[in-house]
Amino acid sequence: MSDAGPGAAGAPIVRIVDLHKSFGAVEVLRGISLAVNKGEAVCVIGPSGSGKSTLLRCINGLIPVDRGEVYVGAHAVHTLHRDQEMIALRKDVSIVFQQYNLFPHKTALENIMMAPIQVLGQPRDEVEARAHELLKKVRLAGKESSYPGELSGGQQQRVAIARALAMRPSVMLFDEVTAALDPETRKEVLVTIRQLVDEGMTSILVTHEMAFAREIAHHIYFTDHGVIVEDGPPAEFFGNPRKERTRAFLEQVS
Repeated sequence: MSDAGPGAAGAPIVRIVDLHKSFGAVEVLRGISLAVNKGEAVCVIGPSGSGKSTLLRCINGLIPVDRGEVYVGAHAVHTLHRDQEMIALRKDVSIVFQQYNLFPHKTALENIMMAPIQVLGQPRDEVEARAHELLKKVRLAGKESSYPGELSGGQQQRVAIARALAMRPSVMLFDEVTAALDPETRKEVLVTIRQLVDEGMTSILVTHEMAFAREIAHHIYFTDHGVIVEDGPPAEFFGNPRKERTRAFLEQVS
């Protein structure tokens, strides 16, 4: 745990300082620093292989950092090793992946209930009531007894979002959550995320959805080759990018 202010009044709820991560000889993150305030939505954009997903996994403690500091609320993530410390972190920060990772032999309701009961030891009745509310929230009321194989990709992804919310996190991480979806189901998922952002959920989104990023983000970070090339508020970032590399990327994806 950090004694300092990450998570204190006025301090960023997520703070990353000079983060480095390599896999073998490949440097994936080469000195990333950023900060996210409570209630903000931050979008991280960039070409494939620029380290965006690795960044999210470092924030969530899924992979250890090589050098640098990662704070989420009161957690100094770069110092955590014990299972109990990781469980406490995962209660505060949830991640939704591109692949839904639902248990195929469990219903939508059961998928949402598993972690609060098995990891946090919360009472089944309380968790079940919350799971029903979360399915309503992601507009899937009536699908409680459906198995993942009976749901569309967009519906499965919304179950995955509800499952992440069941831990009552302070921060949500979204890793290319619409990349595998067709346009219609992608819109369903984006509507759900927009609702969470509008409600003040602190969110960090890795996305290729430029129009969505422009619409919902408070701040944009553009990464390439493991460094932040440019960042700023959406209107400034998209309307008047300062760096030639940023302009070239936006011309390709717009």
